[in-house]
Amino acid sequence: YPRCIGFVADLTERKRAEAGRIAAEESLRRSEEQLRQAQKMEAVGRLAGGVAHDFNNVLTVITGYVELILNDLKPTDPLRADIEEIQTAAERAARLTRQLLLFSRQQVVEPRVVDLHEVLADMERMLQRILGEDVTLVAVPPKAPGRVKVDPSHIEQVILNLVVNARDAMPEGGTLTIQALAVRDEVHVTFRDSGHGIPPEVLGKIFEPFFTTKEKDKGTGLGLAAAFGIVKQSGGY
Repeated sequence: YPRCIGFVADLTERKRAEAGRIAAEESLRRSEEQLRQAQKMEAVGRLAGGVAHDFNNVLTVITGYVELILNDLKPTDPLRADIEEIQTAAERAARLTRQLLLFSRQQVVEPRVVDLHEVLADMERMLQRILGEDVTLVAVPPKAPGRVKVDPSHIEQVILNLVVNARDAMPEGGTLTIQALAVRDEVHVTFRDSGHGIPPEVLGKIFEPFFTTKEKDKGTGLGLAAAFGIVKQSGGY
C-alpha cells in the first residue's frame, strides 16, 4: 500500500514575531521622521520669530510716520490716496507679522476655558460668508461639551485659516464639514472638505512657513504654519 509521510510545523509564533519586528521598524521610522520634522519646525520657528520681531519694529516706524502725514493732509489732497495705499500695505505686513509670531509661539496668550462648539457656532455666519455661496458649511451637532483651555482669539485664527484653506481647495464649490468631538479627556476637531486634496509629495511640508502650492499673490504659506504654532502652544497636536 502507498504510504505518505507528512511534516507539519506550527509557524504561528514565528509569523507573529516577524509581524512584530516589521511593525516595530515602521514605528521607529515614523518616530525618527516626526523627530526630524519637529526639529526642523522648531529651528524655522525661532528664525521666523526673530524676523517677525525685527520687522515689527520697522513697521511701527512706518505706520507712525504714515499717521503723522495723514493728519497733516487735507481730505482733498492728491497725495492722500498714495499715503493711504502705504498704510494699507503696512497693515497687510503687520498681519503677516502676527501670523509669524503665532507660528513661532512667541505671542502673548491669554488662555481660558471655552467650549469649542460655542466658538464654532459664534463664527458660523462669518465662516459661511468667507466660503461663499458655492460651498456648503455643515456643522455637526455636538454630543457633549468640547471644553478646552485656549486663547479664544488664537483658536478662532486656527479655525479661520483652516476654513480659508478648504475654500481655496474647492474653486468649483463643494462641502465643508466641521466637527468637534469630545473623546475622553481630549477634544478632536475635524475639518473635512470635498476639494482636490493634498498631493502626497508635499504632505510633509504643509506646516512649513512660506510653503504654498497656491499661485503667486494667492497665498503667503503662513496659514497652516500659524495654525500649527497655535495648537502646539496650546498643548495640542
